[in-house]
Amino acid sequence: MPRPPILKISEVFASVQGEGLRQGEATIFVRLAGCNLRCSFCDTKGSWKDGRDLCPEQVLDMIQKIRLSFPAGWVCLTGGEPLLQRVEGLVGRLKNEGFMVQVETNGTRYRSMAADWYTVSPKPRRYFYRPEYREKAKEVKVIVTRDLSLTRIRKLRQDFSLSTPLLLQPQSNRRWSIERGLRLLEEALKAGLDNIRLSAQLHKIFGLR
Repeated sequence: MPRPPILKISEVFASVQGEGLRQGEATIFVRLAGCNLRCSFCDTKGSWKDGRDLCPEQVLDMIQKIRLSFPAGWVCLTGGEPLLQRVEGLVGRLKNEGFMVQVETNGTRYRSMAADWYTVSPKPRRYFYRPEYREKAKEVKVIVTRDLSLTRIRKLRQDFSLSTPLLLQPQSNRRWSIERGLRLLEEALKAGLDNIRLSAQLHKIFGLR
């Protein structure tokens, strides 16, 4: 029988989901190490390092121990870019234990698995993402950088179903990015674009991980 893949894990911790449509929900986070983009504005650069080698059973055991004192029903795989690694086995084990699974991805990698929720965040400059996410994304998160334009927002809005919210998320809740996000939201509304929303990072407002 083949051995399960070893995963490189930065950290496993309990908090509330700070971003997107699931904002405020109790969640256990599994932060996987490594990223293929390494954006300059990344606020989790520590995850670019190697991480700790763990098999899926060890990660599941850590999650189960956390759930004893923090009985969350959701597990979020994040990074870095979690889909650089073979997480299918971990997702399957989580589902067998009754967890709901969210995956936060930049969209450049896709793995067929039983995840319940994909948060897709295409990154500049190309904003490339795999076509599978046009149907699978529950939300599309766009960081409000200094270069983000209405043209790019329009293109992403056209790519995804109108029922899939496109979230403009200010960069680390910085004032200039909030103000730019508000201007872009107004421009998008005037351009007739639907289901565009301004987001925030709740965990940073509350001082959580």
